[in-house]
Amino acid sequence: MTAPLTPPPHEHSAQGAWQPPAAGPRAPGSQHAEYAVDGWYGQDGPGMRTELREAAVVAVAVALGGVLLGVLWWWLAPHVPLVGDVVEKSWVVYLKDTEGEQAIGVDGTFTLLGLGFGAVSALVVFLLRRRGGVPLVVGLALGGLLGSLLAWRVGVWLGPAEDVIAHAREVGRGVTFTAPLKLGAKGALLAWPLAALVLHLGLMALFGPRDPEPEFPEGPYQAPPAV
Repeated sequence: MTAPLTPPPHEHSAQGAWQPPAAGPRAPGSQHAEYAVDGWYGQDGPGMRTELREAAVVAVAVALGGVLLGVLWWWLAPHVPLVGDVVEKSWVVYLKDTEGEQAIGVDGTFTLLGLGFGAVSALVVFLLRRRGGVPLVVGLALGGLLGSLLAWRVGVWLGPAEDVIAHAREVGRGVTFTAPLKLGAKGALLAWPLAALVLHLGLMALFGPRDPEPEFPEGPYQAPPAV
């Protein structure tokens, strides 16, 4: 009886060694997998460092707009008339029109201007950086708040002197003069950042970029062959 023949060693190694798959038509799901790697994760935006830099630029640019808001507030706000008098050798200052609503108009003018500036800044930022991002939204809101503070101080600086007693002495007893700009409702400082934040988020929700839909292979599902 003879022993069974065995294949030569070189033939066994050639048949059992792993061979790379030959180039040919790809499987139905391979194109989707490659798209997921290259299309979704390979182009994932400019990076956090770039987004933070852009947010800082937006915050500074928006805040500088507060100078224009302050000038417009000083120009458009109604004047509050005051009058000075001497009582027991001491100067006192009164409102000339005690039932007037000029002081409310000063706050209302600042609020309306803040809402307008918030809408414009949100629209400009959306058109320039349509992809959005959390740092960009934070920079927009922070710039609006800083711009409101800057506008408040610029308006007060451009307005009449804050020392009303000295002003009354300068113009004389019983002479009407204009009160300095004063923001009675400090909540008006939030009109700009809130308007910018709400409008920008609304624009992103309506017209912002959308994530690409995954592409699934056509045809019925086929289970992988059993091993």
